[in-house]
Amino acid sequence: MATTQSQLVADALSQATGHAVELVGVTTEGDVSKALLAQIGGTGVFVNALRDRLLSGEVDFAVHSLKDLPTGPAEGIALAATPRRDDPRDALCGPAKLADLPGGARVGTGSPRRVAQLLALRPDLDVVPIRGNADTRLRKVTDGELDAVVLAYAGLNRIGRTGEVAEVFEPEHMLPSPGQGSLALECRADKPDLIEVLGTVDDPATRAAVTAERTVLAVLEAGCSAPVGAYAAEVEQKLRLTAAVVAHDGSRQLRLSVSGHPNRAEELGRELASRLLDQGADQLMGERP
Repeated sequence: MATTQSQLVADALSQATGHAVELVGVTTEGDVSKALLAQIGGTGVFVNALRDRLLSGEVDFAVHSLKDLPTGPAEGIALAATPRRDDPRDALCGPAKLADLPGGARVGTGSPRRVAQLLALRPDLDVVPIRGNADTRLRKVTDGELDAVVLAYAGLNRIGRTGEVAEVFEPEHMLPSPGQGSLALECRADKPDLIEVLGTVDDPATRAAVTAERTVLAVLEAGCSAPVGAYAAEVEQKLRLTAAVVAHDGSRQLRLSVSGHPNRAEELGRELASRLLDQGADQLMGERP
């Protein structure tokens, strides 16, 4: 997945600037560990090794899945570009849609956000924690270990596996992870010429949307172990942001929306997160079934 995503960015940069781009593979803790993300430090496990290579000068820039980036600033690192976003929705892979799965069906996911929203839709499900790349997870369905798995549609599309999708969840039913479907290009903050080059593939609409989403996550002080979903998109020249905090067992949820000019993306995220906190989002995130 990472190689495919990086190659897409390399091709886009080469086309936009005429510069050749060489891919350099970096193995992170998140790639090799079999533990769940919440157990090994959350989103940063996919990012820290790449940032170390940036700061040491071993690589010029790094390509991340934006949802893997911690929301706090990284010293010496600039988020130089967010290319145009792919489909941000979650997808159910298996033989049937969610409503048609048998009672007590075993559905795999490594995301507490997906667990909570799946249980909100189907409280009878047996949601099973899983790790591994997309091929590994899909194989658990074909081998009969699981009835279905939930993965990001954008990732499946990038590796050519959308044929195994039984259902794509609309945000009204399952809010994606903040930044899902987006890529992030990071480089050293003291490289203005490189920042300018990478900026040729930046998409302002994507940057506004993901800024709003990630601000919600930051203000809530939530990470990958928190059942928080957020999605922003431009509707009639306004940015509409929706976010939800869901009880871990899916029994309760807070879901609110706000709209405003895309230039106010961060402000909108802060406003919506504050409203969620006023209604008890912090207590809901802290509750365990």
